[in-house]
Amino acid sequence: MEDQTCRRERDLLKVAKVSEIAEWAGATAIGDAEMDVDIVRLSGVEDADSRAVVFAVDAAALKAAVDSGAGAILANAKLKTAEADDRRILWVRDARYSFSVVARRLAGNAFEGAIHPTALLGKDVVIGEQTWVGPGVVVGDGVRIGRLCRIDARVTLYPGVVLGDEVVVQAGAVLGSAGFGYARSAETGEYVLFPQQGRLVIEDRVEIGANTTIDRGALGETRIGTGTKIDNLVHIGHNCIIGKNVVIAAQTGISGSSVVEDGAILGGQVGIGEHATVGEGVILGGGAGVLSGKKMHGKGEIFWGRPARPLKEYLRDLARLKRGSDRG
Repeated sequence: MEDQTCRRERDLLKVAKVSEIAEWAGATAIGDAEMDVDIVRLSGVEDADSRAVVFAVDAAALKAAVDSGAGAILANAKLKTAEADDRRILWVRDARYSFSVVARRLAGNAFEGAIHPTALLGKDVVIGEQTWVGPGVVVGDGVRIGRLCRIDARVTLYPGVVLGDEVVVQAGAVLGSAGFGYARSAETGEYVLFPQQGRLVIEDRVEIGANTTIDRGALGETRIGTGTKIDNLVHIGHNCIIGKNVVIAAQTGISGSSVVEDGAILGGQVGIGEHATVGEGVILGGGAGVLSGKKMHGKGEIFWGRPARPLKEYLRDLARLKRGSDRG
């Protein structure tokens, strides 16, 4: 069995054998020791050398990969033919996905856990092993950060925020700020901030883009589910519940107390009113608007427009508008 110290040194150097790449990608392990070379980086086929891994999702890409100097090739199994017998090829179900998995594993120990000297930490903060806290980060009292997290420059974590393991927070994000909820006097018209004393919980393997803001709960909690990916410049209001493996693109705004269920996909500049529900697996096209209290359901259903409606209905409405304009 391989010496564990040597294995650890290779991990720190972001080096992996082709057989390890095969294991990570779920491909058939190679049996040729001569081909079990060290891989140190990912690459496009144009720049690939014997220490790089590339991927191919169609026949043209596979030919280019075979013609390159790559040390390993991840290729879609449906492309396998009698002619495709290059020993560098690792056959997988989805080469693009497998390439991404390999990328994460190669980069998994690209940084050592540390706290930058310019970071400011409050009282009773807990930070897990191998977590990186970058320059200018502000971590409030009672914050909990899990293992293998990366908190980039100038991130602000308000008191009581909880982050799971392998969470990535890009520069400038603000997590746990007070929600935008006010009570108004019927007599004077004065607005007074409703208590914003809940918490924000970010589960494992969530990634949060630059300058995104997520508010804490008012009296309860805001929660972002495992595996969810959030783009830059997104705002999520107080008491929102975002499910697992949700994708939210840039400039989306989600109002307070809304729910986005597992596997939903929100395109860029989507707007969601308060107390709305986006059901499991629902897809909202770019710029879609969901009215307050609206419930959008139908796994795999695509909604578009403002207000958002099923894609076929949206396209029919566009056709009617065009016919009316042509007659005018």
